[in-house]
Amino acid sequence: MAEEDDTKIRILQSLRGKICEAKNLGPSSGPNRLRDLCTFCTISLDQEEVYRTKVCEKSVSPFYSEDFYFEIPRPFQCLSFCVYAKSMFQIRDLPVGKVAIRKEDLYKYCGKENWFHLQPVDPHSEVQGKVHLEMKLNELITENGSVCQQLVVQIIACQGLPLISGQNCDPYATVALVGPARSDQKKTKVKKKTSDPQFEETFHFEVTRSSSYKGRSHFQVEEEDIEKLEIKVELWNNGNLAQDVFLGETRVSVKILRNDHVHKAWYLLQPKGNGTKSKPDDLGSLRLKVTYTEDNVLPSACYTALRNLMLKSPDVKPISASAAHVLGDICRENLGYEALLPVVRLLLHQNKLLPFLTAVAALELENTQEANTIFRGNSLATRCIDDMMKIVGRSYLTVTLKPVLNEIFESNKTCEIDPVKLKEGDNVEVNKENLQGYVQKVFTSITQSSSSCPPLMCDVFRSLRQLASKRFPADPHVQYSAVSSFVFLRFFAVAVLSPHTFQLRSHHPDPEISRTLTLISKTIQSLGSWGSLSKNKLSSFKETFMYDFFKLFQEDECIEKVKKFLDEISSNVSKESSGVEDSFVLKEGEVHKRAQGRKRIGKKNFKKRWLRVTNQELSYHKQKGKEALCVIPVKNILGVEKLEESAFNRKNMFQVIHSEKPLYVQAGNCVETNSWIEVLSQVSRCNPGRLSTFHPSAYVSGSWLCCKEPCENAPGCKPCTATVLANIQLDIDCDRETERIFSFFSTNRSRLQKMEDACAGMSVYLGQQEECSAFTIQDPKETFRTIKELGEVLDDLQAHHDLKGALTDEPGTIANPIVGKTA
Repeated sequence: MAEEDDTKIRILQSLRGKICEAKNLGPSSGPNRLRDLCTFCTISLDQEEVYRTKVCEKSVSPFYSEDFYFEIPRPFQCLSFCVYAKSMFQIRDLPVGKVAIRKEDLYKYCGKENWFHLQPVDPHSEVQGKVHLEMKLNELITENGSVCQQLVVQIIACQGLPLISGQNCDPYATVALVGPARSDQKKTKVKKKTSDPQFEETFHFEVTRSSSYKGRSHFQVEEEDIEKLEIKVELWNNGNLAQDVFLGETRVSVKILRNDHVHKAWYLLQPKGNGTKSKPDDLGSLRLKVTYTEDNVLPSACYTALRNLMLKSPDVKPISASAAHVLGDICRENLGYEALLPVVRLLLHQNKLLPFLTAVAALELENTQEANTIFRGNSLATRCIDDMMKIVGRSYLTVTLKPVLNEIFESNKTCEIDPVKLKEGDNVEVNKENLQGYVQKVFTSITQSSSSCPPLMCDVFRSLRQLASKRFPADPHVQYSAVSSFVFLRFFAVAVLSPHTFQLRSHHPDPEISRTLTLISKTIQSLGSWGSLSKNKLSSFKETFMYDFFKLFQEDECIEKVKKFLDEISSNVSKESSGVEDSFVLKEGEVHKRAQGRKRIGKKNFKKRWLRVTNQELSYHKQKGKEALCVIPVKNILGVEKLEESAFNRKNMFQVIHSEKPLYVQAGNCVETNSWIEVLSQVSRCNPGRLSTFHPSAYVSGSWLCCKEPCENAPGCKPCTATVLANIQLDIDCDRETERIFSFFSTNRSRLQKMEDACAGMSVYLGQQEECSAFTIQDPKETFRTIKELGEVLDDLQAHHDLKGALTDEPGTIANPIVGKTA
């Protein structure tokens, strides 16, 4: 957590974007054309797959259209998107081609869609991990009395080697002194089942000197020798009976010892031969949108001034002069209010979001001239409320929409009612009946969900209702349209249209289901719309077929249900909880679970299981849909923590500590591990018996591997991961959010200066100047004062960054390894 006393810079990485589509997949000619194969696309960090799209039907130009977002929990060198063909007659999926982007090049593509040519998939082209080396020169006297040099190379350790077939590898290293007409190679021992091997092996190489050399007590390698020699280290996985697998290499020139008698450093492993290849066949193209973000988060004290300035925003009069509003104003052209998300999260964490949203909504209403256009545009107010609903309303969407969406996906009834799009054999009346049934279920689920609506959303809706009534007192319907424009149009209808974006489904729907969701979403928008009840809603439909379909619903009856629902979620009366909460699934998926060893006889091994987390219990099943083999009530969870790799020689493991023996689980990759830990921690965070310490390893053979304590019930030897207080709804890293705000201000510093100049001009000349029209400046003096204060705070924080940057680890440390040289 950001509030911890941490003197180091935290580097936090995230990736978001979209896998859009591919075209002309496979070789341009020949028998390997992919017309008859289904394809999917994966995302990998180095060699670790962290995301996979759904399988697209037979097409050489598949449309994937899948959004992705995840935190990157470890260092990486390369981000890869690989297209695979899935064949019923092949044991393994066939790689079609890939797009590989080096981490340092990701900024070139930030936030924009680009077409990338697919390259051949070469197992030697992507690697991960780092190696710790020590090199030094010794002076030796030979038997004949002459003096020669000896190069001593120690392979100390490696970190972060990849999994091989889902398991830890059996690595070994080869070390060679290479140069003209020589290549002396030596080999370490094989280390079993580890991605972080400790080698601690030393190798000696004779370095030949010229005949003119005369012994000196302090010698240096001569130029002509040193320029031609280098140490090559390669990492391999021992394949036993199979072929050994290349894991990466690095090369270090011996000339580095000219000025340094001993050289010791960490090096990033590199692809073999730098991954160079001959010109390949045209394998097709992939359209991607990728945004990589790296936040260098300083110690918490560095952000105090900027954080306090942002938290003052709800109290500033007028609100347009506040630091939060100024940020939205200066970033509007470049980012379209994207910079407001960290502001919303920061204010939410400090319980200051409601007054800020009320103030910005009031400002927008001042500039709204007609009641039927209320909150229809993309403004600072609507964006902030949208962000708030997506953050706090996630579980609300899950409990309200997920069951009915699951039914729609699984039953997959045909619902096309557009005569132009009907397929041969379709019955439009049957389709209309199917669609009506789906719409009715979604509509009913929404209008009966008021008891699940989060309190903050209710408070915001109540405020919007009061503001709208005050602004348009002659319109009796505006109090409803102010709320429905958000809860129906911007929340439920959008979630129905794109369930994967709201984590309601794991993948984007196929075209037929997507069309069904589009028709449902359009109908729900109209059923929930209170733009103007004086006009017939049927006039809002451009298509005749939608007009005819909407007439199937009893409009007056629907209006009463919507009115009752809007009253309930925006009333002044606090909701009383029934005390009975519906169970809904938060996360589920396939994992490997270690047998808990309840029986005295039996092997403690790992088996595939289907893990399922609801708001009430954690369970695992033999397969999806099968009865639970074990159920752990959420209230019994005492902690959820990562497990050291050394416990079972497996990566990506975590433990669920509860009243019985810990449950040990291996997730599919590092991103999935973090996701499981986050969900389980969130759902159990308020449990009264949560532990303060835990064992990061396992109890094996009569003792804990971490602390060697023989008692199985001994208190943990490491502090548990910090959790926020029970009254905080979300686990928000305030320092990271403030760092994001700082980066947005820094990127738009020139526009901040223009806004300052505009305030000064308005104060001198009075009235609205042409250069001021790009900004919202109600009170130039107050806004000018805020901008000057912002400038001082930003300069001070930049100085902290500069100072910390100067103290960054030197190249070669474990935190800042040297980018290894390649051939």
